[in-house]
Amino acid sequence: MASFSSEDQAMLQAMLRQLFQSVKEKITGAPSLECAEEILLHLEETDENFHNYEFVKYLRQHIGNTLGSMIEEEMEKCTSDQNQGEECGYDTVVQQVTKRTQESKEYKEMMHYLKNIMIAVVESMINKFEEDETRNQERQKKIQKEKSRSYCTDNCSDSDLSFNQSYKFCQGKLQLILDQLDPGQPKEVRYEALQTLCSAPPSDVLNCENWTTLCEKLTVSLSDPDPVFSDRILKFCAQTFSLSPLHMTKEVYTSLAKYLESYFLSRENHIPTLSAGVDITNPNMTRLLKKVRLLNEYQKEAPSFWIRHPEKYMEEIVESTLSLLTVKHDQSHVVSQKILDPIYFFALVDTKAVWFKKWMHAHYSRTTVLRLLEKKYKSLITTAIQQCVQYFELCKTRKAEETLEHSKHCRKKQKTFYYLGQELQYIYFIHSLCLLGRLLIYKQGRKLFPIKLKNKKGLVSLVDLIVLFTQLIYYSPSCPKMTSATHAENYSPASMVTEVLWILCDQKECAVECLYNNIVIETLLQPIHNLMKGTEASPNCSETALIHIAGILARIASVEEGLILLLYGANMNSSQESSTGAHIIAQFSKKLLDEDISIFSGSQMLPAVKGAFISVCRQIYSTCEGLQVLITYNLHESIAKAWKKTSLLSERIPTPVEGSDSVSSVSQESQNVDNLLDDLLHFAATPKGLLLLQRTGAINECMTFMFNRHAKKLQVSRHKKFGYGVLVTQVASTAAGGVALKKSGFINELITELWSNLEYGRDDVRVTHPRTTPVDPIDRSCQKSFLALVNLLSYPAIYELIRNQDLPNKTEYSLREVPTCVIDIIDRLIILNSEAKIRSLFNYEQSHIFGLRDFIIDGLSVERNHVLVRINLVGGPLERILPPRILEKSDNPYPWPMFSSYPLPNCYLSDITRNAGIKQDNDLGKLLLCLKISDKQTEWIVNCRRQFCKIMKAKPDIISGEALVELLEKFVLHLTESPSECYFPSVEYTATDANVKNESLSSVQQLGIKMTVRYGKFLNLLKDGAENDLTLVLKHCERFLKQQQTSIKSSLLCLQGNYTGHDWFVSSLFMIMLGDKEKTFQFLRQFSRLLTSAFLWLPRLHISSYLPIDTVDSGIHPVYFCSTHYIEMLLKAELPLVFSAFHMSGFAPSQICLQWITQCFWNYLDWIEICHYIATCVFLGPDYQVYICIAIFKHLQQDILQHTQTQDLQVFLKEEALHGFRVSEYFEYMEILEQNYRTVLLRDMRNIRLQST
Repeated sequence: MASFSSEDQAMLQAMLRQLFQSVKEKITGAPSLECAEEILLHLEETDENFHNYEFVKYLRQHIGNTLGSMIEEEMEKCTSDQNQGEECGYDTVVQQVTKRTQESKEYKEMMHYLKNIMIAVVESMINKFEEDETRNQERQKKIQKEKSRSYCTDNCSDSDLSFNQSYKFCQGKLQLILDQLDPGQPKEVRYEALQTLCSAPPSDVLNCENWTTLCEKLTVSLSDPDPVFSDRILKFCAQTFSLSPLHMTKEVYTSLAKYLESYFLSRENHIPTLSAGVDITNPNMTRLLKKVRLLNEYQKEAPSFWIRHPEKYMEEIVESTLSLLTVKHDQSHVVSQKILDPIYFFALVDTKAVWFKKWMHAHYSRTTVLRLLEKKYKSLITTAIQQCVQYFELCKTRKAEETLEHSKHCRKKQKTFYYLGQELQYIYFIHSLCLLGRLLIYKQGRKLFPIKLKNKKGLVSLVDLIVLFTQLIYYSPSCPKMTSATHAENYSPASMVTEVLWILCDQKECAVECLYNNIVIETLLQPIHNLMKGTEASPNCSETALIHIAGILARIASVEEGLILLLYGANMNSSQESSTGAHIIAQFSKKLLDEDISIFSGSQMLPAVKGAFISVCRQIYSTCEGLQVLITYNLHESIAKAWKKTSLLSERIPTPVEGSDSVSSVSQESQNVDNLLDDLLHFAATPKGLLLLQRTGAINECMTFMFNRHAKKLQVSRHKKFGYGVLVTQVASTAAGGVALKKSGFINELITELWSNLEYGRDDVRVTHPRTTPVDPIDRSCQKSFLALVNLLSYPAIYELIRNQDLPNKTEYSLREVPTCVIDIIDRLIILNSEAKIRSLFNYEQSHIFGLRDFIIDGLSVERNHVLVRINLVGGPLERILPPRILEKSDNPYPWPMFSSYPLPNCYLSDITRNAGIKQDNDLGKLLLCLKISDKQTEWIVNCRRQFCKIMKAKPDIISGEALVELLEKFVLHLTESPSECYFPSVEYTATDANVKNESLSSVQQLGIKMTVRYGKFLNLLKDGAENDLTLVLKHCERFLKQQQTSIKSSLLCLQGNYTGHDWFVSSLFMIMLGDKEKTFQFLRQFSRLLTSAFLWLPRLHISSYLPIDTVDSGIHPVYFCSTHYIEMLLKAELPLVFSAFHMSGFAPSQICLQWITQCFWNYLDWIEICHYIATCVFLGPDYQVYICIAIFKHLQQDILQHTQTQDLQVFLKEEALHGFRVSEYFEYMEILEQNYRTVLLRDMRNIRLQST
């Protein structure tokens, strides 16, 4: 290394001065020395002139001379390695060269040399700096005298003094300031010393050795009677808080806290009593509040940065704070003579305890706070609870209202900024409430309970505290009138308590521990009990308080655990079901709707109270289990009646004149109408609820309301996590629902949006390159529209939307012609049977693929082939082979033959064993033997069912073929001989084949017959001539059922004549009976008397005279409003993950279950499993239809969760067969379901004939 001369040293000093002169503004603007260092370290990133500085050029040249040759050698080595086959990019080469260079001997020697010369240069500059300091002292004094005596916020100095600020404020100068701050010095000297201190960078001051002494001196000086002097000390503290790191600000904070602690404990300071109040215009109070506010502001800011520092700093801050807040005086027995504690002043500056909220937010600080509260400062919690108790007792004795009135009267006479004792007590109560509410959120905070209070027997538990909060809602008086209505609302006792309880409701673990118990629910419902008895709810319980209570109940009901508590109470087996929370809320809501509570007569807030409590009911009846509990109250009728009445009133309101009160009244009435419609709409969340909504006659208005909210992008309701998908799917599962969706404009908008995305592309997708030919069946931009359309494609809805309509098949289509209905989509995207249709599409291939996919689901020929095979081949997962929708990666990407004419290529037919003969089995023989013994009817049925279950678990395959025929015939025959087992009456039927031969079947029935015969022959179950026999059976069934139908006039197409679909149950029975038409029809006549027939054989109850007329008029089958209703209810209880997956996908389980049941699981299960489904329901009861669907969902759980992630759950469930599902494998599971749910399910199934309750 070359020697370092004095000339080199002078040159480097000049270079450094130039560098620091250039970055002067950046360094002097830094809040601390550490920040200044960070600025210098990242200068290359922030300064565009970085490489032009002479010092940087010097360093670069020195590095090049020292390490240049070595770096070149390393680069050549890496390049050589790369040529020899080692794959490495540019970045890797740079990393390797850098690493080797830094590890070299040359690099270490260079760094040692540079460090030594820079130390010498810096020491020389520091020495020169200290020499200049003495000469500049007088100049600095003159500058300081010219400055204003106001607080100096600029901590920068001249450019050459900014370098290394820690050397500016020397120890001698600080000692001089300490001497000058002595109280014995003249005022001018003390002012000048304090001004010098304020002008210096806080980091320099705090780094001095005498800082502790200075801190003590400043703390003592805070009590100086001169307000200017104490204010400047506070400004120095404020400057320290804002510009210094935590380890420095901690010292200032703890000193200030200790000062305040000693201030409150000192008898010399005149701290006001509670009776005297606080006059904040008093100079002493002003100074005290400034000190408290400064601490509080730092409390709220500290959590944002203390996690970056050692925990001990945070602990000292927390402990000094808690120590200050728990300071207590020797109190007088008279409350009015009580000297105000520090907590009162903190409550004045931070009423809602924001500081505590921020300290409890992060685990880092929360742990320390809770540990200290438990070990040393539990009195802070105790006094907070005590304050709430005292305020409640004041409210209970009705003195709170008097004191508030007194405070308002006194306020008119006294100064504006004067707080009376009662107001201070109220402010402290709000602070205590917020502090306790935040404490209860956290598990460790709740562990501090129970707590012992002074002068109170027993301990205060968590539940006791929640009960106290709840009682405060309806016992507390009206809010004290403050500066504005908004202010008053924010700080009213009821609003504050409600806000705290809402937060607790949103924390599941906390809510379960604190809120979800009978005591709290009974306390919430107490004023409602009183009102229904005709007595006053409570001394101060107003309509506003009731609205608050309803808001809390609604939040409780929106969570599963809370809903169960309201429905069944803490003891779910309790016999007093009518006294549970849900019943009381429903009774009260019904009285409100019927205006049967005299105390609210004429109240302007009655609609708001109604709306609040109906909202609670809505949370309950929008669930299957909740509706079961509330159904007896006929809330749908009461709400519909109130809606009609309110609609009439809103129409009678005269046209509003601008500036008059009538404008607001019109708006309010309109809002009331919308709220009631919203309440009705939520009945559609469940299958049975949809039936109730249909009965009100308001379904069209509800769908219009839902469409308007959907168009405005408004959420379903406050407590719903997902959108309108489930509601739309439920509604679209029925004929009336499909019509209502069409009338509302929902379907029109959906199809228009779909066409826009498909043909024109989304407006918000930026096109940076031409689109490639689509590979996926559905483009991602159309996925949402596609799924929404799939949700609508239930058979009842589609039948209403396209029946009796012809395809337009126009000779020409304008490019601007947009489809607006389902038939248009079929015409433009699916049945592309003309050049005009093809030319009208911008994206022909993608759009046509979409259309084909929409009809059950990829280039066009591959997708077309898949669809043709699928719709022509019937069978379960093992009975048919469907060609794939994608090309294979091989020399022959698509080996499957194209199906364009009959017969279907054999490669699509499975080679499964068909109709193999079953040998007689001992267990089967025992079952057949049971069928012959019928001395004791009940015992006989039990034995048969027990033996059937035994066979299904051990040897399920023997229940098929002729054995199954014999079992079904004999079991049903014996059941119909028992009057107690017959649900429907016997019907005489005398028609012969000749009588029905000339009757016609619908085209759908005829198509179903062809499919059945084809499937039956494939399975070797049917022979030639089966088509004619099945036709006769279906004709007999239609005539037989028509004898039991009622006449009805309806606009619904599905109710204008015979059953609109194919009778898949009869087709299944015909195949089970091996094509014997006499056996099939004889069995159906006997089977029709059993309750099970209502749920297995859907046409059995088509416009049936056995159903209530309003049920018939709705067009909704009992399978939907009863079976699928309980499927959803059990799914939520037994498979909550699956239930949630459906809701997240915007799809209702009821729709897919209705499809499965309607077509008797054809194409979803293999034939043997279809037989077992029917046999199980016949032998064990109709409720097994529900259990089998639950078992299927259990079997599909992982697939459902996976397809929820890929956002194609609807497509998966509608298209895919139920692979691997066997009824027999889930028998034990279904028996458990039977034990838990049979009583409720069978009771409801038997009630389908009852008139609406």
